[in-house]
Amino acid sequence: MPFSRPQAAAALALLLATAACTATPEEPPSARPPAARPPVNRQADAVRLPLDAYGPKEADTQAVDDAKDVLMGRCMSSRGLPWRPLPRVGAQDLAPENLRRYGVADAETADRYGYHAPPVPPSVVRRDSVWDARDSLPDAERIAAYGSTGEGGCYRTARQQLGGGTAPLDYEVFNRLTLASLEASQRAPEVGDAMRKWSACMAKSGLRFKDALAAGGSKRWDTDEPTDAERAAARTDVACKKSTRLVTVWAQAEARIQQQLIRQHAGPLKQAKDRKDRWLTAARRVLADADGGGAGSS
Repeated sequence: MPFSRPQAAAALALLLATAACTATPEEPPSARPPAARPPVNRQADAVRLPLDAYGPKEADTQAVDDAKDVLMGRCMSSRGLPWRPLPRVGAQDLAPENLRRYGVADAETADRYGYHAPPVPPSVVRRDSVWDARDSLPDAERIAAYGSTGEGGCYRTARQQLGGGTAPLDYEVFNRLTLASLEASQRAPEVGDAMRKWSACMAKSGLRFKDALAAGGSKRWDTDEPTDAERAAARTDVACKKSTRLVTVWAQAEARIQQQLIRQHAGPLKQAKDRKDRWLTAARRVLADADGGGAGSS
């Protein structure tokens, strides 16, 4: 079904990073249960890079989907049919660009989850439940919403109202270049030097990996829940990254490479960004109207 949840950005981040994703003593029966630990800062593992300006930010992708959803709701209402709107995702729950691009880099995340991904935030769970429910709409509602082909009905109406003659969003150039820059950055001499220092640091704790991405992708962490050994390895990983400045050196090298790629592919990148900006402008207009003039992208 074309009107599906946007996961391309998250999937790409996981593909590029190839990284995921201390037991506390038992408390006495008389002790008061501890307060729930706050969610980890999802921005902590993030890295800012030049190509980010051309890529699919989760907040922007959701703004476009939210605007389409508003228009679909109006269309379904005009046909006398119900439409359960998508809940908005809290700004604090949006995944940042380049999450774990160089592996886990936040001490708190490593301590709590090792290389496993943190739990899906509640506002994302609520949104996903609505997407899931749309897979089993009654026939009359499904046909009205998506037509017999999955691309018609109110979905087509909403897309035309929002985008008009604007071509669909296209991140093919961005995806190709961001993967190329990651691969090229690993061959930079300064990154290789920092990686060797990181490996030596890890080896002091009996952890031997060829590089930081291999550490997070190790099959030994392929468990339902993070083990004590995994959390300990991830904590050491983060400490070694900081002591060797691996993430800083790596990000600087990749930023330099991305600047070169941007100059070499300026035309296609600008065209894709202009198209994205037109969709976003239209989406924000619809959301502002739906919210009574307020901001509506998160």
